[in-house]
Amino acid sequence: MLAVTINFEAIAQITDDQFYQLCRENPDVKFERNAKGEIIVISPTGGETGSSNSEINADFVIWNRQTQLGVFFDSSTCFKLPSGANRSPDVSWIKKER
Repeated sequence: MLAVTINFEAIAQITDDQFYQLCRENPDVKFERNAKGEIIVISPTGGETGSSNSEINADFVIWNRQTQLGVFFDSSTCFKLPSGANRSPDVSWIKKER
């Protein structure tokens, strides 16, 4: 997987709303943003990685259905982190209490 980081700092600070709009206007592109505000463009995975990720996701979904302890998310979910970064992990899970 290839990732390209673009720094727009010299010309603009991209707000949360602008970042969200960028993602919405380009649904075929996976964007993330690091704590410095740089935009990261991530290429799609290949077949082998995609297959492995699906197996991992399936294991998490089955476990979560059995335990009912939280909510599971796939890689298309973007999270705003305390550092200010916006990331889309391959798999994520949050306790129901949160």
